[in-house]
Amino acid sequence: MSVGEVHLLRRRLRAALTAGRPAVGTFVKLAPPDVVELAEAAGFVFVVVDLEHSTLTEQNAVDLVRHAHACGLPALVRVPEVDAPAVNRLLEAGAAGIQLSMLTRVAQAEALVGATRFAPTGRRSVSLANRAARFGALPLPAFLSAEQDDPPVLVGQIETARTDPLPDLLAPLDVCFVGSTDLAVDLGLPADPAVLRAAVDRVREAARSAAVAFGGWVPVRGAAANLGLSDADYLVVGSDLQMLATALRAAAGEENQ
Repeated sequence: MSVGEVHLLRRRLRAALTAGRPAVGTFVKLAPPDVVELAEAAGFVFVVVDLEHSTLTEQNAVDLVRHAHACGLPALVRVPEVDAPAVNRLLEAGAAGIQLSMLTRVAQAEALVGATRFAPTGRRSVSLANRAARFGALPLPAFLSAEQDDPPVLVGQIETARTDPLPDLLAPLDVCFVGSTDLAVDLGLPADPAVLRAAVDRVREAARSAAVAFGGWVPVRGAAANLGLSDADYLVVGSDLQMLATALRAAAGEENQ
């Protein structure tokens, strides 16, 4: 394992976000590490280990992140809130970044930066006993320099129309992720498609103005245009659980015919 693999994975993901085509990943909600290996073999650019809408434990997430790193696949972890010690453990396991749900306040974005950056930029606790520092083989100055050059990728989910001003909210991020499902619920179901599309467009325009990558979730690649994500830089397609359920239903239907 080379010195800078974790940092190189982050750099590779950042490069994919500016390549002029979507960087495509998927949510991982199942614990077996084979899932991330299958995702890499299928051609996904990244995975997002989901600690919000799944039954995964932190230990499951750590195991998935470690296996993704071993496969050369950037793995972010989606968290429902900024728990600084947990975030630090996930990053020390080799996570390429953190995706924060329901971002509405600048204070949340500042907390995310604080938990993922070392001083003087942030408040993250320093240790060399981790994968990114080769478990102490990488000297402290070299590790801090690598973290400064290639810090964790930060993704913030905008899922409600009621937020602090978007330019201030998005400024510290690498990716603005529009949560169209939660946004539709926030706008009132059944959501007027034109109203929802206008809300997505406002988020996209704010991301572009802030020079932040724009993205979101789609159930299948073909749904991107209808959800206002045709020009997404960061596209999360379905999840391992969703794909398994779809395949099982299809198989069961074939057997019953």
